[in-house]
Amino acid sequence: MSLFFMDAGQSRVRLVQTGAAFLVAALIAGCGSAYRPVVTPINPNGPGAQPNSLAAVISAPAPGSPGIVTILDYAGDTIMATAPIGPSPIAFSLDSNGSTGYTVNSDHTLTNFPVSTSLQEKFVSFSTLPGTAQPVGLFSPTAGLWVADLDQNVADVLTGSPETFRLAIPVAPTPIAVIGTGTIAQHNYAISQNNSSTGAIPFDVTCNNAPSSAPQNGEADALEVSSFTVSARIPLGKCPVYAVPSTDGKRVFVLNRGSDTVTVINSQDNTLDACTPFLNQSGQLVKCHPSLPLSTTAGLTGASVPSVAGPVYAEYNAATQQLIVADYDGGTVSVIDVSLDIYGNDSQTFGTTFTIPVGNNPASVTALADGSRAYTADQADGTVHILNLSSHTVEKKLAVVGHPRTVVSTSNSLFGKVYVASPDSPYLTIIRTDQDIVDTTVLVQGNIMDVRVTTQDANRGNNNNVSRVPGGGQPCYLPGAANSATLALCQTLP
Repeated sequence: MSLFFMDAGQSRVRLVQTGAAFLVAALIAGCGSAYRPVVTPINPNGPGAQPNSLAAVISAPAPGSPGIVTILDYAGDTIMATAPIGPSPIAFSLDSNGSTGYTVNSDHTLTNFPVSTSLQEKFVSFSTLPGTAQPVGLFSPTAGLWVADLDQNVADVLTGSPETFRLAIPVAPTPIAVIGTGTIAQHNYAISQNNSSTGAIPFDVTCNNAPSSAPQNGEADALEVSSFTVSARIPLGKCPVYAVPSTDGKRVFVLNRGSDTVTVINSQDNTLDACTPFLNQSGQLVKCHPSLPLSTTAGLTGASVPSVAGPVYAEYNAATQQLIVADYDGGTVSVIDVSLDIYGNDSQTFGTTFTIPVGNNPASVTALADGSRAYTADQADGTVHILNLSSHTVEKKLAVVGHPRTVVSTSNSLFGKVYVASPDSPYLTIIRTDQDIVDTTVLVQGNIMDVRVTTQDANRGNNNNVSRVPGGGQPCYLPGAANSATLALCQTLP
């Protein structure tokens, strides 16, 4: 009996040991193979991915040859794609989304292309215009394309994908630009250097050589987007050369180089800007004016106001509600308060102007999104001035390659970049805004006609969708040997 129980006990011990072994094995196996639902997901650490930001550069290897579009990425300043476009492009714009580019070419055609790192020649298409068209300015909102056309003095409207000619709207003589505020606009504006009351005056080079001697004032024709008709004719100053809208769509600012004024259009009611006089905090009666003088002391503050300003380019900065103006003939930048009150009327400080001396012939200017600094393209000097927009002083001056005509800024990370293009150089200069130093230069194929960015000042659609064409009062003079070919372009608009 004792032997039996000893064997039974040993068997029980073995059974207990075997069962325990199976249990441990089962627990170990269950840890890796059995599905366990996740109750609280673990998110990845760190900031989200930065949005893509690209720069599109238009260049021309040789007169009459196909132009080249070059796509650069923001992060590495690397050429991502190139493609041929129309012959000798003379004007360039992006749509309000920053996704499609358009050029006016020397053979009076239009090309469009996607702004993408996967750009190839097969994606470049041509838009049609009447055979006699003389396109000189592009405006490309989110949908459609508007073209200032010297032939028969019209604004051409193109629709579809790709855009094709739909109709022409008669406007005042010598239209040099069409401007609007993109998708929120009820009206666009055709900017003409002559006016309806004096009739058609043949275009000459007065606005290039002696803008203040122009024999007539210009006109802005309000173009109704819904009906493609002219609903108002608004008087401008001499030699209007450019216009820029506020991002809220309530004002449009037209630069009159010959009159040294900025005409302010209230785009809510299609009239010259005006407001009801009011008393300021000091009890003084403040009146509003339809234009902001840039060459006289009326309404200006600060020092260094030039006797002749010659405004040719501007940016509207939404953060500070300021208009930053490049005064080509005066060698200055004008910082103008264009803020509105809660009712959409001009504020008490509207029109207050600070003038900052910069280099010779600033052809363009760009402001950072936060309104802290601005950068000029000093064409005659080959420099960029960096301006403090709070103290209205010059912080720094940088030398760049060539004689710059275009300067644009972009923001995509902890710091931004400024792209500087010169029409007499194939090198694009790139400035880092965290240190305000030249980061690098990028070589493209041929001298650069223009550059645009897909995220301008973190405020898309400010100026990118309006083109600029040398001539008609727009800067085109280049010192030295490069001047002859450029001056020829200025003497007759294409």
